[in-house]
Amino acid sequence: MKYLLLLSAAAFAQLHEKALIFDGHVHMINRQFYKGGSIADRFNDGQVDLPRAKEGGIDAMFFSIFVEEQYYPARHETRHTLRLLDLAKTQIAANPKLIEIAYNGGDVRRIAGTGKIAAVLDLEGGFDLDGDLGVLRELHRGGLRVMQLPAHNWANNFAESCCAKGPFGGLNEHGKKVVAEMNRLGILINISHASERTIRDVLAVSTRPVVATHHGLKRFNDIPRTMSDDLLKELAAKGGVIGFHSGCEFHYRPMFDFRTKQAGRVFWDTTAVAKQPKDMSILEVDALVKDHHPMMGVANAPDSARCTIDQWLEPVEAAIAIAGEDHVALGSDLDGGPTFPIGIRDARDFPKLTATMQKRGWSETRIRKFLGENLLRTFTAATRTNP
Repeated sequence: MKYLLLLSAAAFAQLHEKALIFDGHVHMINRQFYKGGSIADRFNDGQVDLPRAKEGGIDAMFFSIFVEEQYYPARHETRHTLRLLDLAKTQIAANPKLIEIAYNGGDVRRIAGTGKIAAVLDLEGGFDLDGDLGVLRELHRGGLRVMQLPAHNWANNFAESCCAKGPFGGLNEHGKKVVAEMNRLGILINISHASERTIRDVLAVSTRPVVATHHGLKRFNDIPRTMSDDLLKELAAKGGVIGFHSGCEFHYRPMFDFRTKQAGRVFWDTTAVAKQPKDMSILEVDALVKDHHPMMGVANAPDSARCTIDQWLEPVEAAIAIAGEDHVALGSDLDGGPTFPIGIRDARDFPKLTATMQKRGWSETRIRKFLGENLLRTFTAATRTNP
């Protein structure tokens, strides 16, 4: 029996090592912007750095830069996007043996094949609340290949957020132009944080597949950041993918309720941000948010509030039953604030996900699709030159 257990553990590790692990949402540069250091440093806090990502088997990631809501009232969002993008590219260039920027699906395969991490530059938050197409084109020239359409949990002037209703609902006419230009340029559209109306509007006008990078299902936790069964079917019908957030808050109501009670508000509430002075300098905003990073889960959450890995996988299996195994993916939100399932410390423990999938009877094909192949297919389709 002991031999069989050892053999099983070896088999779990071998599949995780062989599979392409492509994480759809990883916060990797905000910590360095505010606190210094390198993405190649090993930190004692937070949930991810390059050493821990490699230990967890991550081969590729959406290397997410995050423009928080606090930069919006004084309209510093574009400048801050450029500062974060500059630092991301500088730090990646300083670690050429560990990581390299990927601009398309072929790059992801090639870079991962060398043993380095393929970094797809990704923006979470608003690049410009007005959706200036010239700014969008410059960011594409700067290397961004995935962008969130809404301004996180804030209302922008062309695409409604899930958590801050706009005056027009969904996409307005300019929002449709933004979608068309992202399609033309080859930028993958991220619909996480968008309202259901916005998502439906995007699916109606986009000529390329889109992705919800870090999401959940309403049947498990009915909050604005999760997706209905019907909407998931529509996303899949257009070739899209839903990435599953690694936080128990999204999928397990006891953890959501614990976090909400502890904080005294739901985690997407931006009421305090709306009260900020509109004449704050960008340096004043920097000082205001510098201690937010890395964003971490609820450290004192008891096991009774946290989900198990099996419970975390139940929404993924439900999504497969609804839309098929070609439309699910991993979108962890490392260092973005998730409270992990019991047994997961940080990126190092991702092999436990694979082991649990195997124990639950997932085929190797299904596991490979979820861990990276589905996301790679969608990214490839969105960024290819001639769709």
